[in-house]
Amino acid sequence: MDKRMSTEFQGLTAAVTGAGSGIGLATAKLLKERGATVFGLDLSEGEMAGTATWLQCDVSDDASVVAAFSKISNLDIMINNAAISAVGTIESNSSEEWLKVLNVNVLGIVRTSKSALPLLRKSKAASIVNTCSVAATAGIPKRALYSASKGAVLSLTMAMANDLVAEKVRVNCVHPGTADTPWVQRLLAQAADPAAERAALDARQPIGRLVSPQEVASAICFLASPLQGSTTASAITVDGGMQGLRIPK
Repeated sequence: MDKRMSTEFQGLTAAVTGAGSGIGLATAKLLKERGATVFGLDLSEGEMAGTATWLQCDVSDDASVVAAFSKISNLDIMINNAAISAVGTIESNSSEEWLKVLNVNVLGIVRTSKSALPLLRKSKAASIVNTCSVAATAGIPKRALYSASKGAVLSLTMAMANDLVAEKVRVNCVHPGTADTPWVQRLLAQAADPAAERAALDARQPIGRLVSPQEVASAICFLASPLQGSTTASAITVDGGMQGLRIPK
């Protein structure tokens, strides 16, 4: 590894939403390993003890986000990772569920980024990375609501990048495929046949397995890195080939 990469975040401070588990936790760990001071914003501390300073935060609530950021005095990197899922077609999900998912997945990013920006504008290495999804660009069965929310995240990322480029705040996103996280494991547990559902998820990605949280975290940290000062309005896909490959059967 390039020695610069092992300490590239030295002296920088990062905030990661949804840092208690899964992709958020893996990202917080990698940021810390490479020198960053990390704040983990989540409803509960989860497994971030020893990795990040936990700030209790509900990204769906204005007051909760403002209260969390009042405890951060300086910030260089904002990782917007917190999200919730939904399964179903447009006929399956209620209007209340649509509002709930969009409030967390889209407006959650708006709230945290809005609170982060006064701090990021003071940084010489300001970066925002949003966790999007391959669902934003690939038609996935029974994911209408989730896909719509992530499509909005992709568009939001590009609009933010444009609005903030003159202020030297970079904005990018990552498109994970289905990742092997506690979130996905909980969804599998609700299936009639969890083993069969897991096999179907593995098979859906051309590499034949779920994406690991660490693989997604590596892409997030790449985009967040001060070594990538010319990278903005970009999306990295970490989906095991799900979007771009069509494997003959």
